[in-house]
Amino acid sequence: MLEVLRFWFTKDLKYAKGKPCKPYNSCLGEFFRCNWETEDDAPRIDTKALREDGSQPTSSASSTKSGKLAVRSGLGSGGARAASTVSVPQSASNPTKPVRISYLTEQTSHHPPVSAFYVDCPEKGIHARGFDQITAKFTGTSIKVMPGEHNLGIFITVERRNHETYQLTHPAAHLGGFFRGALSVTVGDMAYITCPETKLKAILHYYDEGWLGRSTNKVEGIIFRYDPENDDKLQIREVPEEDILVRLGGAWKDKIVFTLGSSPLNSHPPEEQTTIIDIGPLNVAPKVLPPFEKQLPHESLQLWNEVTKAIHTKQFSRATTVKQELEESQREKAREREKNGETWKPVFFEQITDKGGKPLLTEKGREVLKRAQVGEWDMDGIL
Repeated sequence: MLEVLRFWFTKDLKYAKGKPCKPYNSCLGEFFRCNWETEDDAPRIDTKALREDGSQPTSSASSTKSGKLAVRSGLGSGGARAASTVSVPQSASNPTKPVRISYLTEQTSHHPPVSAFYVDCPEKGIHARGFDQITAKFTGTSIKVMPGEHNLGIFITVERRNHETYQLTHPAAHLGGFFRGALSVTVGDMAYITCPETKLKAILHYYDEGWLGRSTNKVEGIIFRYDPENDDKLQIREVPEEDILVRLGGAWKDKIVFTLGSSPLNSHPPEEQTTIIDIGPLNVAPKVLPPFEKQLPHESLQLWNEVTKAIHTKQFSRATTVKQELEESQREKAREREKNGETWKPVFFEQITDKGGKPLLTEKGREVLKRAQVGEWDMDGIL
């Protein structure tokens, strides 16, 4: 669960480090694919090493040397207090070999706008999937952005741990700064991460503003035991202390730390707090893209190429004209399908939407990701 939380706090790195910008309105059937090549050098948080051994807390300095961190915990039955040890190796086993992650997304619905996505890392036995859909409303000084009805979050499956699946739900965010001329993203909502197989749940509470009205980017949370058949705990205060295994907190644009047990995070000195993730030194990983000549006409970079070029050269009137031509072309295709009684179907995913929030790949979708894993971008035999 702690490793999943580490991913959770890095997925919005582009908002922590970059500026928000308005995306294009995706066309039905538009798709995008890429790879990421990333170093596997993050320190491990080995939750398997959690154990009650009666040892005393140690400083972070000794933890770094030994690879162990001992802090007070309430993991014992009946809420008994004991000390637990979590192994935190300081380097990966093979930090020089990059890990390849492949990504595929397709716009599966236009009304409402929904896209399905699939992220695959066979080397690590991990994949993630979901439907991307947002709704937005103007709140006076900002735009509130929320997940749409088909967006049930990100579903991460760890195949080598009996296919443990973690559901990560999105909190609402606010896009502000219109009057200042500097757009910014703040989050003020609850997010939940659940794993029925391990019976562990995380509640994250995001705070969008401090008492002076300035954004704090603060987040606090817990990991606790829960009953998947009776998942009724939505607030941190609703969880009995004896069920709390971990407390965590910090700033989602800066650094997140955790401590074991149910005692408040700030009751532990800094040397007894372990970093889950430090956003400061991180940068958004560059995408490895298909060569332009290997891309199909309805692939995002090809489809919007003329609009993008016009924007980059500050030919905004031309960008608007090309964009309108694209949108009218899509409307014409929709009228033609309706006239012929045709129903549009996705190419790479089985469903347009799904009540469970977990899209399934078609054979063509699986083949695209399989080729991407070996750096092959040809679509011959697929489309």
